[in-house]
Amino acid sequence: MKAASRFSLWLVVSFAVILAGPLLMATSSSLQGAETWQTASRESAGLAPSPEDYNGAVVHVYGARAWSWRGYFAVHTWIATKEQGADHYQVHQVIGWRRNVVKSAPGVPDRHWYGALPKLYTDIRGKEAEALIPAIYDAVESYPYPTKYKAWPGPNSNTFVAWVIRQVPGLDVALPNHAIGKDYLGESWVAEVPGGAGYQLSVGGYFGLLAGVREGLELNVLGLSLGVNPMALGIKLPGIGELALRNPNPMAEASQ
Repeated sequence: MKAASRFSLWLVVSFAVILAGPLLMATSSSLQGAETWQTASRESAGLAPSPEDYNGAVVHVYGARAWSWRGYFAVHTWIATKEQGADHYQVHQVIGWRRNVVKSAPGVPDRHWYGALPKLYTDIRGKEAEALIPAIYDAVESYPYPTKYKAWPGPNSNTFVAWVIRQVPGLDVALPNHAIGKDYLGESWVAEVPGGAGYQLSVGGYFGLLAGVREGLELNVLGLSLGVNPMALGIKLPGIGELALRNPNPMAEASQ
């Protein structure tokens, strides 16, 4: 009887810890944005160099809080590319309300995600970006779930971005722990981490473990992840994301 009581208490405490972050975000006034899709901002955040100012190739990975209550738990991520000499960016992402969920088209690379300010996770430019872009296009075309979408635990927009990153040698980008869906591996249980050096175990995106040089250590419980990141000098909290002093991903020099 005592053992059962202790186990029940442990479950309650565990779920309280896991849900504390999303509940905190739900009470945060910083996430209260536009009331409708029509009034939500879709303007540029000024994070990407304009094609007029920078002629070289660019590869960016962005994320922003998901729309409405989903933003209490997760971010929406996408990839933006600009070829050498191009006068526009291509934006690659998954949008759940489309029949063919993959959208790869010219667009504003750093626009707000329906009111949510985007964050730039990685900034690769010049010859390195130029070498990556053809493989990114191929990975986008070969995404295995082009007509399938599930907000939780995947496949979703973060599953797509993680898939593309894994398929492109040299595109080593650690996605944040609250990119729910990045750990969805389909029928596979084991895969390399998007950050390039490390592996993860995932059971349908519901439960898993991840260890990588860029990602650090993550424990996934029901799609919500927590952990530590020694390289970034940070901790990872469900819903809140990573509180870190450093960005472990490649970032272009300010002079580029």
